[in-house]
Amino acid sequence: MCGIVGMVGVSAVNQRIYDALTVLQHRGQDAAGIVTYEGGELFIRKDSGLVRDVFQQKHMLKLKGNVGLGHVRYPTSGCDSAHGAQPFYVNSPYGICLAHNGNLTNARELAEVMVREDRRHLNTSSDSEVLLNVLASEMQRVGTPRVTPADIFASANAVYRRCRGGYAVVAMVIGHGILGFRDPNGIRPLVIGKRSTDKGCEWMLASESVALDMSGFELVRDVAPGEAVFIDEQGRFYAQQCVAAVRHTPCIFEYVYFARPDSIIDNISVYKARLRMGERLADKIKRERPDHDIDVVIPIPDTSRTSAVQVAQLLGVKYREGFIKNRYIGRTFIMPGQEQRAKSVRSKLNAIDLEFRGKNVLLVDDSIVRGTTSAQIIDMAREAGAKKVYFASAAPPVRYPNVYGIDMPNTTELVAAGRSNDEVRKVIGADWLIYQDLRDLEQAVRHDNANIKDFDTSCFSGEYVTGDVTPDYLARLQAERSDEAKQQRRGVDRGLKSIRVL
Repeated sequence: MCGIVGMVGVSAVNQRIYDALTVLQHRGQDAAGIVTYEGGELFIRKDSGLVRDVFQQKHMLKLKGNVGLGHVRYPTSGCDSAHGAQPFYVNSPYGICLAHNGNLTNARELAEVMVREDRRHLNTSSDSEVLLNVLASEMQRVGTPRVTPADIFASANAVYRRCRGGYAVVAMVIGHGILGFRDPNGIRPLVIGKRSTDKGCEWMLASESVALDMSGFELVRDVAPGEAVFIDEQGRFYAQQCVAAVRHTPCIFEYVYFARPDSIIDNISVYKARLRMGERLADKIKRERPDHDIDVVIPIPDTSRTSAVQVAQLLGVKYREGFIKNRYIGRTFIMPGQEQRAKSVRSKLNAIDLEFRGKNVLLVDDSIVRGTTSAQIIDMAREAGAKKVYFASAAPPVRYPNVYGIDMPNTTELVAAGRSNDEVRKVIGADWLIYQDLRDLEQAVRHDNANIKDFDTSCFSGEYVTGDVTPDYLARLQAERSDEAKQQRRGVDRGLKSIRVL
């Protein structure tokens, strides 16, 4: 999972792209990058680390121009080194930069074709670079010094024919403008924002609406599944439905965990969706334990807080903040490496003993993935004096890998894979464990005004909406996504050491 931004402005865009990336930092804390363009010259700064660490004043001053892209990376298979930080760049044709959120399920096959038939060099093992080269290869066919919006959309059409999986993309065609497009199922999000000024209109494409809010942009709409949009350097907006939306199935895990609560994605408020998750979860608790002995509901900060408030209110018990979070520690789920994740939990959270001592505590979390974090938090609650520790997940059991850009680990690392709910309870050490039902989760996220009937729920159901995910593919992905494989890949590339960056 990554955060992407593309902007066409009437003045310098560097600061506003930076600001947008800071509010998309929750989508990726592994690397960050910005590329801008002015007067025939390209300016790029990217490196491993948080936005605030990658960009210093000296870098920002050199990022000149009214057109640019930004990216924050969350490492998935094949893109977990500093060398693979985005945006990526190819100089032919025209010069194209690209930032990508998602995962191509046919990346390996496309890479082989790119090298064998298109004679293109791939400098990393990232599917984002593959996607960039597919776009560049198609635009090479234009053959004129200037491209028109029709040429851009024709190239996007070809990309749709060749690429499969879940993806949202922003690309800058140097000297022409910004292109954005989204996979035919709309799995990965991409929103359009607009701001009117005395000098003309400015446009922003971003992963979440919160990035628009930061700079005073109005949310216009989402990029539709299978749609491409293009904004030229003069601020003229073009859109074309390149392929029919097969079935609009946005990733439901965006609403469970990844997106910020103040974002609106596909016309659904993330905050309201999480409130409804809490309501559904409380209803299930009351059905299963009408005579519960819960004294207090405590959220595991931060994502579960909204759901936990509703659970407490509907159960008629106290809501308390029992854990204080160190906000300078990253989100453990998206940290690279299990050892780093495990070390992070106790440095990230500290228990307030008074809220636990002698009480039956219901801990509420958004989900349980590996289970190691949950187990450590339950241990902390017991050490703080809790009499009993119950655990509630606002999402169903995560039993299957996600192949569309969320680096949910291989099946052997998922605590619920192959285990019953009671077996998971024993592994994490809870006195009682309750999961949200998948049907209730879907109904909680679904909203009448959104016109979305279904979601990608593959990590819960094992049903992959693109229809091309085979057991062989899952086995290969499992091997690539293991922490050992990632460690071996770090620092390895395909030959070209670097291009000059700021």
